[in-house]
Amino acid sequence: MEGQPNLYHQHQFVSQQNLLNIDTGGVGGGDRFPQWSIQETKDFLMIRGEMDQNFMETKRNKLLWEVIATKMKEKGYNRSAEQCKCKWKNLVTRYKGCETMEAEALRQQFPFYNELQAIFMERMLRMEAEEEENDEDSEEEKGGNKKKRKLKGNTSSSSNVASGNLVGNLKEILDDFMNKQMEMEMQWQKEYERREEERKIKEMEWRQKMEAVQNERLMMEKRWRKREEQWKMREETRAEKRDALITALLNKL
Repeated sequence: MEGQPNLYHQHQFVSQQNLLNIDTGGVGGGDRFPQWSIQETKDFLMIRGEMDQNFMETKRNKLLWEVIATKMKEKGYNRSAEQCKCKWKNLVTRYKGCETMEAEALRQQFPFYNELQAIFMERMLRMEAEEEENDEDSEEEKGGNKKKRKLKGNTSSSSNVASGNLVGNLKEILDDFMNKQMEMEMQWQKEYERREEERKIKEMEWRQKMEAVQNERLMMEKRWRKREEQWKMREETRAEKRDALITALLNKL
């Protein structure tokens, strides 16, 4: 298979070029700002992920981007707050566009998919935990008001009931959280299996195409060799006739 290595090296070269030229991350693009390297982008995502909760708690995040720019300088990168903000927007846009792509294509075209997914998964879990705490607080307040109206004079019994309800609510919340976690893991597993099956099918189709190309090349070589043999036979026949003619002429002379 002489054609396959060339296709593989060309594909590897294009993939490496895509990794090196992800985006500039500047305010206006162009050549005014140096490109973000892969390691610089990973360090930036680590810093941004650590401060994600602060971004969710406030709408005015200009000061937070200044903090990120300062931390980037501590790591040896010279990036302004506006550059960091634009870089984050670009990465989020590319992450959303990669949700329908294959796993192999994600690694080749967008190498920061796992880091962004970890940030958003942590954010989702944190929001779910806060919602459950709010629901727990509201249920405790309702339970406390009912107990105060029904059992004004018996404080000891009301406290025992409240503690029992709190334990029950915590158990229900934990069970609900574990059920949701198991459902999410099952969905991830199914999605992974589906994409793996699609990858195997595409790989099989690619192998079949390569085999077809190889067979076609072998057939062409066979036809070429057959023609070469026929040409050699014709040349030998012509040479014999020429020798016979020369011999006849010499005999006459």
